[in-house]
Amino acid sequence: MKKHILAASLGLLSLAATSVYADIVVAIAGPMTGQYASAGDQIRKGAEMAIADINAKGGVLGQKLKLEVGDDACDPKQAVSVANTMVNKKISFMHGHWCSSSTIPASDVYNEAQIPMATVSTNPQVTERGLKNIFRIMGRDDQQGLVAGTFLAEHFKGKKIAVVDDKSAYGKGLADEIAKAMEAKGAKPALRESITAGEKDYSGLVSKLKSAGVEVMAFGGYHTEVALILRQAQ
Repeated sequence: MKKHILAASLGLLSLAATSVYADIVVAIAGPMTGQYASAGDQIRKGAEMAIADINAKGGVLGQKLKLEVGDDACDPKQAVSVANTMVNKKISFMHGHWCSSSTIPASDVYNEAQIPMATVSTNPQVTERGLKNIFRIMGRDDQQGLVAGTFLAEHFKGKKIAVVDDKSAYGKGLADEIAKAMEAKGAKPALRESITAGEKDYSGLVSKLKSAGVEVMAFGGYHTEVALILRQAQ
């Protein structure tokens, strides 16, 4: 059954459900609460729409789908708790988690339970560990970082470029790859800094950017922090 579920799920990958009379239980997990809840809300709504469409067309292999939603708030410990809960609910497929820092520890739980999962998390360690149950559906940080770093080095020659990250598995991993790609092209970052995600005041970073004469900033992290940094810099 799980092989059939995986084959069907890889064809939809947006997942999700509504019917309480469902035969197949699938799940999504991500930041449904917390500072990245707007992303979690989009994931949930997309999943609900996808499963409603699938069930309206007869479901998967003649069976209807039911959706379980897990909230990890992009917290690694909470992600493991969500994963164990989903295993106990006997889900057949997991689409999640969202943050790499959550996906990496949670995937070990799903792997032990032999539950297939797909994720948009980009840290290389998501798939470098060789787990057979996990499928990544977008580029890795070392791919994205190479493209971004090369672009910055080639299109902003002579400019002072800062590379900043939020210390997360995703953010720092991406920023490190951007800086690495820039240096390979002979463009060493004028400033390499890290921030603490969730803070409300980044004036200290803004002052450093100004003092260093930074003209371009590459940020490894999430929209909440970079939006606040840009607002305060403006």
